[in-house]
Amino acid sequence: MTGAPVGFDRRVQSALDASPSRIPVVLGGCGTGRTSLLYRLRERIGRPAAQYVAVERCATTPERFLTSVTSASPFRWHGADTVPGTAREAFDALLAFFDTSRAPGGEPCTFLLDEVLELRTFESFPGLRHVIRELVEALADSPNRFVLTTRYVARAHRLLRDATARFEVMHIPMLQPPDVTDLLAPAFGGYEQVATEDRDYLGRAVQALTDGRAAYVKAIGDAMAQRGGAADAISALTSLIAPGGAIAHWCRFCYELRLHRARGYGALKAILDILAEEEGLTLTEISQRLHSTPGSTKDYLSWLEDVDLVVSRQKRYSFTDPVLRLWVRLHCRPVEPTDDEVVREVQHFALTRVPPREAVPAMVFAGVEASAEERKSWGIIEID
Repeated sequence: MTGAPVGFDRRVQSALDASPSRIPVVLGGCGTGRTSLLYRLRERIGRPAAQYVAVERCATTPERFLTSVTSASPFRWHGADTVPGTAREAFDALLAFFDTSRAPGGEPCTFLLDEVLELRTFESFPGLRHVIRELVEALADSPNRFVLTTRYVARAHRLLRDATARFEVMHIPMLQPPDVTDLLAPAFGGYEQVATEDRDYLGRAVQALTDGRAAYVKAIGDAMAQRGGAADAISALTSLIAPGGAIAHWCRFCYELRLHRARGYGALKAILDILAEEEGLTLTEISQRLHSTPGSTKDYLSWLEDVDLVVSRQKRYSFTDPVLRLWVRLHCRPVEPTDDEVVREVQHFALTRVPPREAVPAMVFAGVEASAEERKSWGIIEID
């Protein structure tokens, strides 16, 4: 398994199999397994009857997008020989393609549209001010089947507020400890040589370190496998979030992508720096640190919430992704962090998140130096 729990796959498939079919709209942050879910659906349905479209990769102009999607499609379409003359005509042709294409035997086909909100790119072209709304209306009336995904949770909720009941919003669940344990199994040869209590604790600990995000879990599992199955999750995370590490690259991509989809780039980065230093701040506290008015700060925070970088709970703001917060603390500075700084930050991060256990957490805390007070929090009795 490389994404959401199996039960979630069944829920999505059940919506597709309903009569009439519903349209699952799968929402989840970076690294939660949306793309892997669509790949699994494509294989389960069968490639002759399902087309996966990575919208984010090819949403350039309406004309080129239409050509890209139709030329790679396994479906028959009556308008294949028509050449649109304008962006408006190309988008109308795209909607017609989604509506009238058929699988072999004339059966309805399935479109798996990954990161569908990227079609907003087309709204800068003449006559295309409401692309996403038009798309939603067209799909609602189509006999074909669709699964849509996006990382932009807040935007998707606003878009679907007035949509028909055919659209079913599904939040992709974070991996729970048993899911993490299963995902890590290949790194340890199926746990044949690992005690059950160590295996279960490793799953809980890695779930806490990663917040259950599949991409982070898989990266840690791969790193431990490369080290011969050494069950040292904290050392693995340390190497992965250090300069040049896989998780560091992933966090940078998600950070920059979301900021470029929002307004107020520089001010938003400043707020993220502030929250990386201390979370759970109020609007007033953030505005004071930012040296900005509460009104302006409220706008900046709303733009960060719009791209799901921060979340507000009881009027206090925090990062949506705790690993991204760790990355900001380490990498959003004038120079790259030293090895010692990375180790220190990751150890502190782990100590605030990983649950304690009665015995020494050898599998997870291997190589971690800690104070006497910190060791007491793990339930360890010191013997002189």
